[in-house]
Amino acid sequence: MTYLANPARYDQTGSRPMEFRRCGNSGLQLPAISLGLWHNFGGVDVFENYRAILQTAFDNGVTHFDLANNYGPPPGSAEENFGVIMKKDFIPYRDELVISTKAGYLMWPGPYGDWGSKKYLVSSLDQSLKRMGLDYVDIFYHHRPDPNTPLEETMAALDLIVRQGKALYVGISNYQAEEAEKAIAILNRLGTPCLIHQPKYSMFERWVEGGLLDVLGREGVGCIPFSPLAQGLLTDKYLKGIPSDSRASKAHGFLQTSQVTPEVIVKLEKLNAIALERGQSLAQMALAWLLKDARVTSVLIGASRVSQLLDSLDCLKNKNFSQEELTKIEEILK
Repeated sequence: MTYLANPARYDQTGSRPMEFRRCGNSGLQLPAISLGLWHNFGGVDVFENYRAILQTAFDNGVTHFDLANNYGPPPGSAEENFGVIMKKDFIPYRDELVISTKAGYLMWPGPYGDWGSKKYLVSSLDQSLKRMGLDYVDIFYHHRPDPNTPLEETMAALDLIVRQGKALYVGISNYQAEEAEKAIAILNRLGTPCLIHQPKYSMFERWVEGGLLDVLGREGVGCIPFSPLAQGLLTDKYLKGIPSDSRASKAHGFLQTSQVTPEVIVKLEKLNAIALERGQSLAQMALAWLLKDARVTSVLIGASRVSQLLDSLDCLKNKNFSQEELTKIEEILK
């Protein structure tokens, strides 16, 4: 069946209007909620399920899909699967989409298939474009700092990729504040400004508040947190233990059963009580909590089913927090 996008996907008077935020000092606007394909879109997953997730996301104004060369499992399969859906469903809407990918983790054997050399980054993006059937991506990230490659070389590779027309913008991910500031300065000198930084950030992972957000705000660089729900921990799924269908129960997942401790469950119960008072699910409150900071351009969510995606999108219905709520949350998170 031919996919036709919802004609009301940008309607601000609808039941689930999308908010768009300017990315740093750039001309690019991103949806407040973006969809990441880290999990649930690989070769081990069900095609029609993740196809429905992508269609539903776009139908509700989610114009940004985020990938990386190693997403799967197996590595590369998320890009391949996205490429199939792109060809089937989204080619007519390519100019409405912001598609991003990354390189920085192990993709192939030998010295040129990992980290941050120009050789690796250029080759990896060429492979990603082929897997997705695209001429260019909108954003290309260096996925993690490389301690053994000069930062100037890595940033020069990002600059080259933009000048080659293979990416419109570039970003960095998992960079600490000091190294991010250096990378941003190098890119500015090269004439290809850093558009965005993608750090791990949630109620349970707050290292970015130790300086990185200040750097991004000062330099006019966007911020798009990943793992905003702490791999699903910040949901009501784990309030009564570990369900058999949860991410913690999967052998190929990143959330380990050892992370779901009695102490964590107590915190989740207290946070859930505040969320219910706000008329939200715990997941919705956790996403809204990130979006309260104007330096956060978009929040990158995952979804294993359509209903989960729609629940996350409903976080936009209440992004305001009273000082009393924020104080209670801080006390719980200490």
